[in-house]
Amino acid sequence: MPRLFVALEIPGPVRDRLALVQGGVPGARWVRSDNLHLSLRFIGEVDEHAAADLDAQFSRISAPGFDLRIADVGSFGPDRNPTALWAGAVRNDALQHLRDKVDRAVVAAGLSADDRKFKPHVTLARLKNGRRDRVHRWLSDNAFLAAAPFPVDRFVLFRSHLNRDGASYEPLAEYPLFTPAAGGIAPPATMGAAETTTTGSGTADQRTIAGPRPRP
Repeated sequence: MPRLFVALEIPGPVRDRLALVQGGVPGARWVRSDNLHLSLRFIGEVDEHAAADLDAQFSRISAPGFDLRIADVGSFGPDRNPTALWAGAVRNDALQHLRDKVDRAVVAAGLSADDRKFKPHVTLARLKNGRRDRVHRWLSDNAFLAAAPFPVDRFVLFRSHLNRDGASYEPLAEYPLFTPAAGGIAPPATMGAAETTTTGSGTADQRTIAGPRPRP
């Protein structure tokens, strides 16, 4: 069954800025630059009928585009044994509004709501037995991380492929956001075969979970 999540893509110049801080922590497994993203909702494994229902619900979302800025860094997990390093996103009402609509769409498709507090971030590394002193130094050295704002004009449904070399992320569908000044409704989304980005050397399967509607 496909393993799905919904996320925002990060543009190249911002990924390049984030890549500059990816280093200096022994034991860190750094996320490849072309795999960096900001998750809106992890869905998990679903069958193809549920995937089609999700696509239908996401296609009905009407929400405005907005500007997003990546700034600040942090870690997940207990202080004595952190599990991940991340770059934060400056919270704004439009981002929260979109995330809430995505979660309601997941529920409308028959899946459970996500009751966890939304903390927008881009995962930079996963840690296994990372040294606490080096993690603290990394957090201190990069405390003032900031990237230029970028426009968000769509959200994306991804399929995650797990393999020995890590994970590869296959974009399945894009769902446009409307321009706030225009006050219009976003055009129909597309779902189908798409280019794959990877972590490590693994190559992902190019099968799709819904009809062959080409990605623009």
